[in-house]
Amino acid sequence: MTRSVLRHYPAQRDDIADLVTRRPVPGPGLAQVDPFLFLNHHGPQVYAPRNNGLPFGPHPHRGFETVSFILAGEMAHRDSGGHDSVIRAGGIQWMTAGSGLIHAEISPDSFKRTGGPLEILQLWINLPSRLKMTAPAYTGLQREQIPAIPVEGGVVNLIAGAFGERSGPISSLTGVTMMTVALDPGAQVTLPAPRGRAVFFYTVAGSPSVGETRIKPFHLATFDDAGDTIVVTADAPVTLLYGHADPIGEPVVAHGPFVMTTREEIGEAIRDYQAGLFGPAPAV
Repeated sequence: MTRSVLRHYPAQRDDIADLVTRRPVPGPGLAQVDPFLFLNHHGPQVYAPRNNGLPFGPHPHRGFETVSFILAGEMAHRDSGGHDSVIRAGGIQWMTAGSGLIHAEISPDSFKRTGGPLEILQLWINLPSRLKMTAPAYTGLQREQIPAIPVEGGVVNLIAGAFGERSGPISSLTGVTMMTVALDPGAQVTLPAPRGRAVFFYTVAGSPSVGETRIKPFHLATFDDAGDTIVVTADAPVTLLYGHADPIGEPVVAHGPFVMTTREEIGEAIRDYQAGLFGPAPAV
């Protein structure tokens, strides 16, 4: 059986400096899609030459993971664990903040000099209480390191989990499946959505149909749990951010860059950060 759409939620515009930003979750009527906490959609836009680049200088995180999808342009990552990479269009950055990490997400000097198109998604994925203090980690993958799996009239770029017989290069701590899906006009694809798993479905571009429901661009859809697949049809080109994961079912207490399960743990995170326990801030 296939799942049906329950509701779809428009992303709210919330620009950051000159960076066009839309956020479908959290938003009105939708606090999270447990364990998926937060999505920022930056762009699409074109930066002029001699620009200031991305505005995300060094800042801390604890208690969750961030996954950044570079759809156009490029993004540099530096963190207090010593990781330093520049990921180009089609690549991803998967960071486990865990017990605490300071990172910066900035534009490399070459992009600030020449400008160009930019579009980036950043998704926050919660960690259960038993893993919130796990050791921080970072993986950066370029486009050529991510399996591009042909489907009829499109392609699935598999980042984590499984699609058919293929497995993604990221082994998630919590068994998250994550992919981007690009469909041509007239294409139809069946996506896995195992019963009991939370589905994350965001229309990056285009207006796909699921059953009788058409989902507009920049909308996040939620689904019932009555099946184990989702059938998506595209009348025009479509790009999706798609994934599924087991719900955690624990309290979520968020304070800026920290996501824990109690207020006391938030206070501890702030004190640990102020005491320098997250390591040295990366130079930018």
